[in-house]
Amino acid sequence: MYTPKQRLEAAKAAVAQASAVCRHVQRELESVRSMFKDDRSPVTVADFASQAVVAHVLSSHLGKVTLVAEEDDESLRQQVADGKRDLMDAVLAPVRTVWPGATAEAVLDAIGLGGAEPPPPTDPVHGFWTLDPIDGTKGFLRGEQYAVSLAWIEVGVPVLGVLGCPNLSRDFSRPFDDPDPSGSMYVAVAGEGVYELPCDNPAAPALHIRRLEPAEGEPIRMCESVESGHTSHSDSERILEKLGEPAEPARLDSQAKYAVVARGQADLYLRMPTKKGYVERIWDHAAGALIAQEAGCAVTDGLGRPLDFGQGRGLERNKGVVVAPPKLHGRVIGAIRDLGLIES
Repeated sequence: MYTPKQRLEAAKAAVAQASAVCRHVQRELESVRSMFKDDRSPVTVADFASQAVVAHVLSSHLGKVTLVAEEDDESLRQQVADGKRDLMDAVLAPVRTVWPGATAEAVLDAIGLGGAEPPPPTDPVHGFWTLDPIDGTKGFLRGEQYAVSLAWIEVGVPVLGVLGCPNLSRDFSRPFDDPDPSGSMYVAVAGEGVYELPCDNPAAPALHIRRLEPAEGEPIRMCESVESGHTSHSDSERILEKLGEPAEPARLDSQAKYAVVARGQADLYLRMPTKKGYVERIWDHAAGALIAQEAGCAVTDGLGRPLDFGQGRGLERNKGVVVAPPKLHGRVIGAIRDLGLIES
């Protein structure tokens, strides 16, 4: 059995190394694209590499782990079995920058660790990890914002979260489309607050951050995705109009949005459903939700219900996501209700 401190240090090391691997792939975007003649190939390479590194580091520090992650090893393993090694070799190259001597079989086994199923939420003993190796694929492919998101969940509740944002500057004046050379990492433990540190140096002194309510009468700055694939921008605009004069939105991809609201660079993160029946994945929100909560924000779905991470791989009991300081959050939930935007 490992202590919470050992678990935290393992998570920080895993996210830092995975972030370094993702940086390596992002620097080589064009060469990877030309190799595979596929615009999305770099994120495929980085997804596999990031997941392999996180699984390897957690296992090295903690022994056997239960990891519920976005990727699985089946397709890549089949390609290798068929004698098609181009993608495997492309994954190995960045992995070996932090895991020297990694073999194809070891990397495939590490990726495969992410195929675990979450234990029942009624199990008080067996927690599990959930990972999104690259959250914000469109941002990654544009050379902009993305995140490596890792959380430890117990009894259906995230209790540890580490969010690596390799391109996110701690300088608010730096535009989101201008990658920062060090990036930012956010680390939260339930009941202990959230801390910010350089993504490329997890041993550096950490800054405790705390979110305050926006000043009365100030325009509300919403944080939303660059594109509307995962949220309805039109619904978001209606909500803001009901709340008052909106500020220019902060548009960036990935769970970095949780961090941007937590640290006070934006006031509100809305993720409104785009289609009936859509279910969010737990790895898309677990780390970010804990980070925002520990900074002092309220985090619920669009009906004001807590996010329930105890329903398998999806947030099956939730519709949408709302993140904001508590008073503003209450006003947003009221606006959603008054506008009839989400069916209960």
